[in-house]
Amino acid sequence: MKKFLCFSVLLTLTIAAAHAQSLQEFVQEKQQMPVLQGALWGGTAAYTAQPDKPLFALHEQTRLTPASTLKLLTSAAALQTFGPEHRFETRLYASAAPDENGVLHGDIYLQGGGDPTLGSTRVVGSEKWQTVAQKWVAAIEQAGIKKIEGGIYADVSLFEGPSVAPKVNWENMGNYFAAPVSPLCFNDNSFEVHFAPQIVPGQPVKVAYTVPDVPGLQLKSFVFTDGKSNKDNAYVYGAPQQYELKIFGTIPTSLTGFSIKAALPDPALFAAQALQQLLSAKGISVTQPAQTLSETPDYSTMQLLHTYQSPQLKDIVTIVNKRSFNLYADMLLRQLAVHAGKKGSLENGLYELKAFLKKNKIAGEYDTVLHDGSGLARDNLLTPQTLLNTLVFMSKSPYFKQYYNSLATPDDRGDLLVLRRFLKPLKRVEQVRVKGGTIDSVKAAAGYVYDADGQLIAFVMIANNLASKDESLLRFHEDVIKKLLILPENQ
Repeated sequence: MKKFLCFSVLLTLTIAAAHAQSLQEFVQEKQQMPVLQGALWGGTAAYTAQPDKPLFALHEQTRLTPASTLKLLTSAAALQTFGPEHRFETRLYASAAPDENGVLHGDIYLQGGGDPTLGSTRVVGSEKWQTVAQKWVAAIEQAGIKKIEGGIYADVSLFEGPSVAPKVNWENMGNYFAAPVSPLCFNDNSFEVHFAPQIVPGQPVKVAYTVPDVPGLQLKSFVFTDGKSNKDNAYVYGAPQQYELKIFGTIPTSLTGFSIKAALPDPALFAAQALQQLLSAKGISVTQPAQTLSETPDYSTMQLLHTYQSPQLKDIVTIVNKRSFNLYADMLLRQLAVHAGKKGSLENGLYELKAFLKKNKIAGEYDTVLHDGSGLARDNLLTPQTLLNTLVFMSKSPYFKQYYNSLATPDDRGDLLVLRRFLKPLKRVEQVRVKGGTIDSVKAAAGYVYDADGQLIAFVMIANNLASKDESLLRFHEDVIKKLLILPENQ
């Protein structure tokens, strides 16, 4: 019996070794694809139980731009640091109790706790910003406050430094996918720009209105209609705190108007302004204009009126990975610093992420060059091996289920890599989880595959310096995943 078992194990390893060689040859042959001429492709794959025996490896130790696959590192560190059930809190304070006439001779404070989902409806359990603000109003009313002789302050002291990574390019800055981080996020730190209908191609398009209405905002449109495209190619140009924004590019012709999303110049200030407007509508006047506050006040002397909790971290991480949402990833990066007792700055967050990678032997000193937690910056660099090590590490984590489920299935429209076409007929959708990554000249895919025997494989594929958007590269990546799915059978 023992001899038969040894023979069976040996046969399995022999077949796997044959597959490893064929996969290695396959990825090497594919380097001659036209789309990869002048480009650089790196990748690797391995059974998570035997990570030191790669099924294929090419340029796995070369630093490459990972695009959004970088989120695999940030979300792993967040889950390991906080646990999947962690919730972030936003607190509402009054500086004093109201007098007998209901007058608060003092101020209202919104203490930003770094909840990325505040006032968003992206995450299961989150509520729209109007609902959140109405709960704050209800708490103020319940405290007996009928008038505020003071102001409303949005406390943003939890974070410091630039709210958008300096390496994010100018074309992206100002758009919702590069929205600035804030200890007091609100409505995903974005707003909608609605254009007036224009059905004639090549004509200028005017801005009709925004949702919500942002006080002090000034928009100038240099957008034209494109009768040959149904895609949004309009970009908002503006930096954080800048209220004069310009929009360039094209949008499709439309009978009903077209809309895009832009970044709020100051999300925390907008939250305080929204609260003040709702209070005014309720007849509760505030004598001072809403403001932000960068120095932490003494909350020990104040009255806590309300605590708002975020959804659980596991549900936030699902949006980070499955929807590839940059804002949430960059918020979690800064929360790593806060957890370590530091200010939630980009610099401190990157330090803690690198410390996490080093502590868990995921990456060496020169394996990564990181500038954000989302992968939006083109200057981010890491080796494919680092990504593979992250996936292997998380496969052994008590939070692997939450991590695995945060990645997109091949029939999930949320991520940038769509694999529906080839996996649906194979009925193997649940055996694959993918994190895609796409920015200028970069396409990447990383994740997990269960082989024909139910054994877990981690894989990474990154292409850099692409000059074409030819989708043949995606078909190559799909073919690699298909070959992993049928392991350890003979081909």
